Amino acid sequence: MTSPQPLSKLERVPLSDAWKHEATDFTPWLADVDNLQALADALGISELELVATEHRVGAFKLDILCTDGDQQVVIENQLEETDHKHLGQILAYAAGVDARKVIWVAESFRPEHLAALQYLNVNTIDELSFFAVQIELWRIGDSPLAPKFEVVAKPNDWARASREQARAASTASPTKQLQLRFWTTLVDRLAREAPQIRPSKPWPCHWLNTSMGRSGFGLNPTASTRNERLGVEFYLSGNEAKRHFANLLPQKEAIEAALEFPLDWQELPNKTASRIASWYSDASIEDESRWDEYQAWLVQRLVAMERVLRPVVRALP
Repeated sequence: MTSPQPLSKLERVPLSDAWKHEATDFTPWLADVDNLQALADALGISELELVATEHRVGAFKLDILCTDGDQQVVIENQLEETDHKHLGQILAYAAGVDARKVIWVAESFRPEHLAALQYLNVNTIDELSFFAVQIELWRIGDSPLAPKFEVVAKPNDWARASREQARAASTASPTKQLQLRFWTTLVDRLAREAPQIRPSKPWPCHWLNTSMGRSGFGLNPTASTRNERLGVEFYLSGNEAKRHFANLLPQKEAIEAALEFPLDWQELPNKTASRIASWYSDASIEDESRWDEYQAWLVQRLVAMERVLRPVVRALP
């Protein structure tokens, strides 16, 4: 009979063991693409893409300015317990860059500061969100230090989403209400079957947004009742869309071989955006008896295209 394997002890380590200085050590580490993605994952945000560090806002400097793909995000970080000074700064920075998400990262949070962030989440507009994230360092034996993000304050997304959807549904046409129910069902299915796909909140429209981890790229399921067609569209937007499309086009055969199905490559010369899509014809969501079939196809296409295209997107210049 073999003896049981000895277990090591999980030990919490002071932040100063990894970062001696906030501006020159901690901020650059947090601004790294992989660490921003780890922070986004902890918050349940699809992506955080760096815009700038030490971004000038009036006479002061914001630690990290990001985008979540659509809107500005403020990140203020501390290597110690929170203080009133930083609480005032995050509000000033949010106003200065018109941010819609404010993320405060610190070693620990004073109760009054957590209460202040929760007060702001409850009493400001639904589009404005405040997060408190405690960062911890852990080690097992002589292992490398491992950071952990612990979200200790955040908006009540469920309540906000319910309010917004109720308002939208109450004024929507029957077709729009059908779209909202279809996307809500798909979001629930993705959470069970493909949690790596991070959709936005469902709305009464013919598409649902999901992120590809980089601003200007989306992987969006669509359902057109007019054309009776489903689609998963890899959508390129912004000023660099045409350049990105041109860089992707030479990879067409390799991408389709990896996917094992063809794509419709649409440069859209009369628009700023471009589109690369997979289509499912003769499919109208008005036939609710086929929803399981439709959503199974959408999940399969989303998973395959996300798996193949995400590393291609990250490699683009």
